[in-house]
Amino acid sequence: MQTVTVSASAPYAVHIGSGLLDNAGELVSAVTKSRRCALVTDSTVGPLYAGRVLASLEQAGFSAVTYAFPAGERSKNLTTYGKILEFFAQNRLTRADFVIALGGGVTGDMAGFAAATYQRGVDYIQAPTTLLAASDSSVGGKTAVDLESGKNLVGAFHQPRLVLCDTDTFRTLPEGALADGMAETVKHALIADRDFLRFLMAEDISARMEEIVRRNVEIKASVVQEDELERGKRKLLNFGHTLGHAIEKCSGYTVTHGRAVSIGMALAARAAERMGVSPAGTLEAVEAACRRFGLPIQCPYAAGELYDAATGDKKRGLGGIDVVVLEELGRAKTLRLDMEGLGRFVEAAAP
Repeated sequence: MQTVTVSASAPYAVHIGSGLLDNAGELVSAVTKSRRCALVTDSTVGPLYAGRVLASLEQAGFSAVTYAFPAGERSKNLTTYGKILEFFAQNRLTRADFVIALGGGVTGDMAGFAAATYQRGVDYIQAPTTLLAASDSSVGGKTAVDLESGKNLVGAFHQPRLVLCDTDTFRTLPEGALADGMAETVKHALIADRDFLRFLMAEDISARMEEIVRRNVEIKASVVQEDELERGKRKLLNFGHTLGHAIEKCSGYTVTHGRAVSIGMALAARAAERMGVSPAGTLEAVEAACRRFGLPIQCPYAAGELYDAATGDKKRGLGGIDVVVLEELGRAKTLRLDMEGLGRFVEAAAP
């Protein structure tokens, strides 16, 4: 087992390794005195792993209740969120109890947001079962649900007490799900670590998964502990996300998050290179990294559609929106654009 400590306002450990779900009870006991919890999962992950986690918790002296919602991004809404809260209340969860999020990013976001708001906040533990969640969304305390108007528009910052990344769970991911996780991995390398990018381009990732998750978490932790509430440096983690979220919205969320971010990174790299912000060759390197992991780089939507969707993004603020561009491979910065500037950026992103 490898461990990374996130030195946020409330520090916590991220454990990464094989077989961690079967040791969940022992690991959770180290961070809480409570003996009662609610496990939140989805209809896909629950049948695979909930029984193992519950058995480990029971052996360690915990009592747990389980709530499972229909798997998929379409469940990430206020209706499902409300049902989770009602489940907590009906089972008389108290502020002394805690929540475990067992699943991918949708589960982590929703269970985390429910924990952040139930009785004004209860502790929660992330147990990500996808590379995407293990490498990105389970770390950093962002929790949210979607509205019809856009992705992650209702949420809260609420740091977990513990993150358990059992890399064995990646073996049961459906085809293409690992590629989704590699999109965020490539993003981390592009914005923060050129050597990591070289590693990803040269190594057999299937044999180095623990190392890949660890480096992802280290990069994200270094940003989060400097800017926990996303007022400055943490915005760099949104490389590819402004247009990526727009693509998700345009597709009715049929394009997965990782694939949308991959396209968004290619679009941002093309726009920045054409505008003279990124050096020549940036787009070629971004596209090569995405293609290596079977990720798409071509956008199926017109510039006007992307612009309309992007103007509803939560990253929009007074007078404009921040987009992330690469100064060079391994180093990024934000550009503050007004709405006219965003329009030019989107136009410049077009092939």
